[in-house]
Amino acid sequence: MDILYADAHLLLVRKPPLLLSIPGRHPDNQDCVINRLREQYPGASIVHRLDLDTSGIMVIPLDAETHAHISRQFQQRSVQKSYDAVVYGQVADDRGEIDLPIAPDWSNRPRQKICAERGKAALTRYTVISREADRSRLLLTPVTGRSHQLRIHLASVGHPILGCDLYAHDEALGMAPRLLLHARSLGFTHPATGRWLEQDCPPEF
Repeated sequence: MDILYADAHLLLVRKPPLLLSIPGRHPDNQDCVINRLREQYPGASIVHRLDLDTSGIMVIPLDAETHAHISRQFQQRSVQKSYDAVVYGQVADDRGEIDLPIAPDWSNRPRQKICAERGKAALTRYTVISREADRSRLLLTPVTGRSHQLRIHLASVGHPILGCDLYAHDEALGMAPRLLLHARSLGFTHPATGRWLEQDCPPEF
């Protein structure tokens, strides 16, 4: 895990794939981003998460006031986030939106499902970066932050993220050794300075 930026109030870190953001309930699931950071930064706290399989940038507040300020920015959707993803097939349009409501799939937890009746509004914007014969690289900008939003949205339009063990079909799952989803950039207003802080974190795939 790399520290990309640090000051007295917050950290920006790169989470590797297959590392939890917070500890799990089982004693074997205690190794995680926040527990590692608290060894050096006792005041570190989690204000947002990345899935176990997802790599990329996270902001870590170091005090309660910073935590509250950044949390409000997430709630108000003023934090700017982008993700890199490699998906199955050739995406036809150079850019577009996926606007499909998402609800928990209680009989298949932790999966989510598209549900017009009980789902919460979810919006993902995308831009095609490149295309190959069997895949496309996308820049994703989620407007909302539903659980598994990017994974289920892309699978629902026929372009599952490669290596996704929850929503991809067998062919797409087998086309990558890991989930090809990475939190690329994060931008927000610094709680102490009032200035815009943005950090880029390119993927390793």
